[in-house]
Amino acid sequence: MTRKYFGTDGIRGRANRFPMTPEIAMKVGMAAGVAFQRGDHKHRVVIGKDTRLSGYMLENALVAGFTAAGMDVFLLGPIPTPAVAMLCRSMRADIGVMLSASHNPFDDNGIKLFGPDGYKLSDEIELRIEQLIDEDLTARLASSIEIGRAKRVDGVHDRYVEFAKRTLPRDMTLSGMRIVVDCANGAAYKVAPLALWELGADVVAINDEPNGSNINKECGSTHPISLCKKVHETRADIGIALDGDADRVLMVDENGSVIDGDQLLALIAENWANEGRLAGGGIVATVMSNLGLERFLQGRGLELARTKVGDRYVVEHMRSHGFNVGGEQSGHLVLSDYSTTGDGLVSALQVMACIKAEDRPASEVCAKFDPVPQLLKNVRVQGGKPLENTVVAGAIDEARHRLGANGRLVIRPSRTEPLIRIMAEGDDRGLVERVVNDIVGVISDTRSAA
Repeated sequence: MTRKYFGTDGIRGRANRFPMTPEIAMKVGMAAGVAFQRGDHKHRVVIGKDTRLSGYMLENALVAGFTAAGMDVFLLGPIPTPAVAMLCRSMRADIGVMLSASHNPFDDNGIKLFGPDGYKLSDEIELRIEQLIDEDLTARLASSIEIGRAKRVDGVHDRYVEFAKRTLPRDMTLSGMRIVVDCANGAAYKVAPLALWELGADVVAINDEPNGSNINKECGSTHPISLCKKVHETRADIGIALDGDADRVLMVDENGSVIDGDQLLALIAENWANEGRLAGGGIVATVMSNLGLERFLQGRGLELARTKVGDRYVVEHMRSHGFNVGGEQSGHLVLSDYSTTGDGLVSALQVMACIKAEDRPASEVCAKFDPVPQLLKNVRVQGGKPLENTVVAGAIDEARHRLGANGRLVIRPSRTEPLIRIMAEGDDRGLVERVVNDIVGVISDTRSAA
């Protein structure tokens, strides 16, 4: 069934334009409220948000929808996505909602939904909610006496900070470490610096003054340049770059070099395997993770299971095959011993625990493998299905043959934009560049001919 509202990570789009309008948000609240009515108890929903200006508008629309469906609403305010998932479980809520477009610019927003177990919804439930959004639900809404109430919840930041700290051994502190944390002017602007400070670190916080429109603007995990400069300027031991809703993290070593998600996964996997904590005999990543990571793990007798791009596919594979570490090159790390979704702060704490244990600089501890040359290019398409063209298919087959066993080629259409994404990697950088450019050229020629 074709999706009208939901994408790979909830519903997302430009604020005040379809589908991110108050009308649709209210319908989502009513539809999800109806879908999650289970039994005669008073149902409840927790709603968090990041720091986007449009969050006020959409939050109120969701409240109207959920209360109309008879649910009590608990408003968490600006707080990271993983905190919403955690509090959904902790507060025994029937559903959790996060208003965020993650790493996107401020003029986008999104609605992420979590079930009572703190996991993102399955395809089946999302499709059910889609059907309900477009139905007339008048007869299924609450009676006048059963309309829900809404209230703001105090102390949620402290609860999340305590949760994050408890993922470390009780006797571990970060004393002696100077840490720069880039909050991306987003949801973690209060909790991340506070957690690090309570653990004893000398904390330098940047991009921690959100104004509604500066979230992710030239900062955070998608723009770590300012963090690199600040780490160098303050002679910090390490830097932490979160994104707008703090479910991603990249890190910067003491030399100002970026440590991506693949290197973080390698570090945690090796450390947990040595401690006997790694489940499943390896980790889960996507088709975009570097071949160098795969080789590193193989050299230690560990598996790299690959999925489609998207953290939901990583989590689904982890749950069904017994893994407890997974993630993406972008820094979306899932450590299921602690969380049901990506958690940038918790992931950063686990990395710093490894650094403290080895008592060596981050540049030495976190550089686990030499990345294989990798190149990604996008080609804009104008309708049609260029990947089904025989000329394009032939060029892709030839490219795979040229790369051979020492390389990889990933071709995939974007789910959110009219783009074809072409990624190749291999030991020969020149060959990788030629392969990608050749496929880009063939698709472009096919598009022009059409």
